[in-house]
Parts: sequence; C-alpha cells; structure tokens
Amino acid sequence: MTIFEGVVPALATALQERGYTTLTPVQEAMLAPGLRDADALVSARTGSGKTVAFGLALAPTLLGDDERFGHAAAPYALVIAPTRELALQVKRELEWLYAGAGAQIASCVGGMDIRTERRALERGAHIVVGTPGRLRDHITRYALDMSALRAVVLDEADEMLDLGFREDLEFILEAAPAERRTLMFSATVSKPIATLAENYQRNAVRVATETGREQHADIEYRVHPVAASDRDNAIVNVLRFHEARNAIVFCNTRAAVNHLTARLNNRGFSVVALSGELSQSERTHALQAMRDGRARVCIATDVAARGIDLPNLDLVVHADLPTNPEALLHRSGRTGRAGRKGISALIVPMPARRRIERTLQLANITAVWAAAPNADDVAARDEERLLSDAALTETVTEEEGSTVEKLLARHAPEQVAAAFLRLWRAGRSAPEELVDVPVDPNARPRRDRDERAPLDGPRPRDRDIGATVWFSLSVGRKQNAEPRWLIPMLCRSDAITKSEIGAIKMQPEETFVEIAASHADALVAAIGSKGTLQNNIRVTRLSGTPDMSPRKAWSGEPRTERPRKSFDDRPRKEHGGWQDKPARDARPERPATRDEAPARPDWKKRADRPAWNERPEKPVKPEGSWARRDAAPADRAPAERATAERAGDDRAPFRKGPKKPSKDKGKPDFAGKAEKKAKRKNTEG
Repeated sequence: MTIFEGVVPALATALQERGYTTLTPVQEAMLAPGLRDADALVSARTGSGKTVAFGLALAPTLLGDDERFGHAAAPYALVIAPTRELALQVKRELEWLYAGAGAQIASCVGGMDIRTERRALERGAHIVVGTPGRLRDHITRYALDMSALRAVVLDEADEMLDLGFREDLEFILEAAPAERRTLMFSATVSKPIATLAENYQRNAVRVATETGREQHADIEYRVHPVAASDRDNAIVNVLRFHEARNAIVFCNTRAAVNHLTARLNNRGFSVVALSGELSQSERTHALQAMRDGRARVCIATDVAARGIDLPNLDLVVHADLPTNPEALLHRSGRTGRAGRKGISALIVPMPARRRIERTLQLANITAVWAAAPNADDVAARDEERLLSDAALTETVTEEEGSTVEKLLARHAPEQVAAAFLRLWRAGRSAPEELVDVPVDPNARPRRDRDERAPLDGPRPRDRDIGATVWFSLSVGRKQNAEPRWLIPMLCRSDAITKSEIGAIKMQPEETFVEIAASHADALVAAIGSKGTLQNNIRVTRLSGTPDMSPRKAWSGEPRTERPRKSFDDRPRKEHGGWQDKPARDARPERPATRDEAPARPDWKKRADRPAWNERPEKPVKPEGSWARRDAAPADRAPAERATAERAGDDRAPFRKGPKKPSKDKGKPDFAGKAEKKAKRKNTEG
C-alpha cells in the first residue's frame, strides 16, 4: 500500500523512488473521483507539476484494470506541446513515471530526423509526444495510426494558439476518434481556449487550482533602473552578485542573444545560447549543458519561456523587457518551481520605467525597486561568500597536512592566504561601475516650463554642485549638437558623472558646459594633450564666464547705433493718396449703352473708318482662273481631287514641275491612264 491514494501502483512506486512525499494541488485535483474518465480544462501556474498531473490522470484510462502495458501497437495517448524543448521534457517526465508500467513512449518534434521517428512509430508506442506541425505531418503520411487513441492532452494550449497552431490542433483533434478523453492544460483560460474546449470537449470539468496572486509567492521580483548605456554592465553585476547555480537571461531577438552571448563569453562566464535559429540538436545540447553544470548562464529568447524545467535555476534576468504581462509571468516561471525560491530581476532603462510599471500592475505583481548592484556591492558579496566557504571549515586530512606544513614553512601565512584569495577570484569576472540613477519609481526629475533656468541664472531645481568651471565644446546648433548625446560623451571619459555637470548653453558654433570645479582637473587629464573627445570635438577650459551674447561681424571700429527715423519724418509723395479720391456715391454713373458713353480719344481716331457692315466685299476670283496650272481648285473636295488625279486631269493636285513626257516620243500624251491601259491591251492582243 502506497502513501498516494488513487494512484496506479506502478506510478505510485515511481513517485516514491523519485523522492515525492506529497502531491501538488493540481496533481491532487486530477486524482479526484469525478475526473476519472471525464474531459477537463485545467488552469494552473507554471511549475506546479502539470506533466505529472496529467500523467497520473491518464493512467486509469490507458491501463484499465491491467497493471502493465501489453504489446505496443497503435498509440493509446497523444500529448501535444507547443515547443520542441517542452515536448522532449514531457517525454522524459513520462518515461520515469511510466517505467514501472512498461510503457513505450515516442516523440515526434520538428527539427529531428523524420525517418527515425517513423521507424519508432512502426515498432509501436503506447504514448506519443510531439509538436502540432510534426504530428500533422505524420498523420497525413499515414505514419501515425489514430484508430486506437483513448486520450489527447494539450499542454500549454494558450501558447499553441498564440504561436498560430490553431489549424494544426483542429486537424489533429478531428482526426482522433470521437470517443476519446481530452485534457487541456493552460496557464490562463482566455476566450480562444474556451472556444476550443467547447468545440472539442464533452462536458469538460473546469479545474482551477490556484489564484493569480499565489503563483508569485515563491518568486521575488526585483526592478533595477539603469542608464540605457549600462544595460550590459548591469547584467554582469546581477549575475556576479547572485552567483546562481543556473541562470537564464531573456532577450527579445536572436541578434540580442548573439550579442549578449559574445559579451558574457568575453567576460569569462560559461554561457550557452538558445534561440529559434539553432537546430534541435544544438538546443538539446545547450539545455543538457545547463543540467550537467557545464554551463551556468543561458541566453535565450522567449522560445525558452514555456515549459523548460532546469532543476537548479535560481535566477531569471530580463535583459529586454517582456512585451506583455503573460510573457513576464512565463519567463519568471522558469524559477521558483515545485516549492523552490527564485529571483526575477528586470533590467529597466530609464525611458522604459513607465511601461514596466504598467506591466507589473497588469500582472498583479508587487516588485522591489532597488539600484542595480555596483562594484562595491559585488565585492562585499564576494567577501561574504569567501569567508563562509566550506573549504575553510573542513578538517585538514593527512594527505593535505604535509603539504600545508611545507607551505607554511616556506611562506608566511599572509602570503598563503593572499594566494588563496587570488585563486578564488581568478575564475570570476570583475564587476562594473554603473551610473547613478534615481530608484524611486514615483520620483520624476522633469521640470515644468516655468521652472526652466533663465539664460543668465542657475536652474532652480538643480542640485548644488558648488564652485564650477566653464568648458567650451567645438560643436553647436549648426552641427545638431544636443545635451542628450553630449552628456554621455563627457561621462564616457571616466572623469565625471552626470551629477558633476551643471548648465549647458548651446550656441550656433560652440557649446558651453559648466563642470564642478572639483572634477575640472580630472576632466582635463582624461581628455589628454590633444584636447579632443569623440568625433574630434575640441574641449577648451575657459578662465571665466563665457560671453553668450549674439555674435556679430566686427569691422575693427567701435560700433555706434544709428538713430532710426520716425514715421513722421519720412518724405511723403506729392500726388494725392487714396484720401483724394471721390467717394463711391459721388462718382458719375456708368452709361447704360455705348452710344451714351462719352467719346474717347481712341474712338475719334477710328471715326473715319466705316462700320463693319458698310465695308465693300472682297473681289472673288472667277472659276477657272488659277494661279498655277497644276494647282487644284479650292472648292474641290479631297475625294474629287484624288479621282481627277487617277483620271489624268490636268488640274490634279500635288503636281510639281513640268509634266513628264510620254513614252511615245513622237506624240504628246493627252490620253488618260485608263486609255493607256486599254491601248496596251489591244496592242498585246
């Protein structure tokens, strides 16, 4: 008799061997008598043991009254997962759970050799685990026999719908027998999930094991505001500060994964990458390296945000912020699993503070806002770990004793301790210095327009930086200079920070910057003898306050202001203005007709000319009087002219030059074309 009531004996034995003493709430809920043969729609938080839960729930349906499986033929159960990693992980969990029952489990996932999978299906399997696309491929190729199917499980159903697998899921569910058991597991039950359950489940029992707030109890959320340029440095410090056995860093794109992987590799971290551009074997090897301890940090996209279970994962770092609350929950759910504690650290650039506040509020998460660990914090934490190292408290063995005596005889104890400290620090990356930024999420350093500084006075809300020195930069408005890139450029010299910079006055050709006097010499030394910064920008230290009055061309003589004449002193024109014109009412009325209008000078000039209807008509040339013999009459239509030309009319148009002589040299050709043709016929006949 086992301690797990309602569990098939073979599976109960496997749980005991695995070290289980109690079941999680979702596992106990799936063993309820009312769910023995019923469909179920289950919502439970990530890391709550859902794989073991549906494995325990499927056993009575698959085994019936038998204690072990018989010969493997057509599969009895089909488990569908959204990603390759989750499908392979489900297979590993079911293998140890069903090992005592003699179950054969096959996997069908994209990226693996399809011929190997097909041979495994031909040999027979009791349970098949796969991704939607590859399962549909096997069904259409008639490699996967669905006739004996008794149960179908959809793990992370909401993620499969988000990834666009709706058509594949509907195809698989329609190909399965109607008399089957369907179990759907999802972190959240949205409207698409409810619609899918309504269409493909029969009287499904709704199972909700935990509330939305309880799923964050084992995860501590920390928000670290940083400057935008310090993101990578903050990630290094967070990893060094916690020194987690396994950590995963999430990025939004593959390019960001490649960039951060190269950066951390150069800093001495044992890193693996996980993204969609890698092959399945590469992704499998990366996860196995994390489980074996050969790698401690995994840089991944959201492809690893669902279902990935790393036993020693204590830290999740969000290098790129999640796009929605669901992504935040699923990313953070990689840690704090099965009762273990975990930390989810969000690296938040200053411009993104508002967005992450809304995301945390929508996810119902209360986070701790704290500054990112700086170099001093990491050094203090290293000292604590060193002093509490178990190697310092273990008893010295006989083999070690002789070597210890030789070391102490040859070197002083301080020298031996210093050597141990150097060896202890050798495998760890040095921490980074970070720019100080405000931590309080309610603090906003913005100023209203009426609070902005006058041109010649201090800014009212600026911190007092004491005595200042002015510097001149050889860029201005004409070179598109802006404080948002001038300040980081000055801080990049490692001589000053943003807090030592005062007023910034932009001019057309140069910019004046106020620097705290205590850091002025350090800035000059950091710039060097050339006196230039990035992009060959010259920096000059000024002896006093700069003259920021408008610049004008100087001719060499003292400037004198010319008196300006008033409007009354300006000369007026002699002719009358608009005041001399008569009013509209006093003007004479316009004549109604032309005859009534007074005679104009130009009319008088034309008075001798007769009216248009009294002028004599132009002489008309008599018909037949042509200027040229070969000119066509103007009154003949084009068609008539063409007919006349064909007939040999002397007045045919388009005749230029003298008429060609006839071929009969003795006689002039007065006959037309038709007569010539008839004459030629008679002659030939």
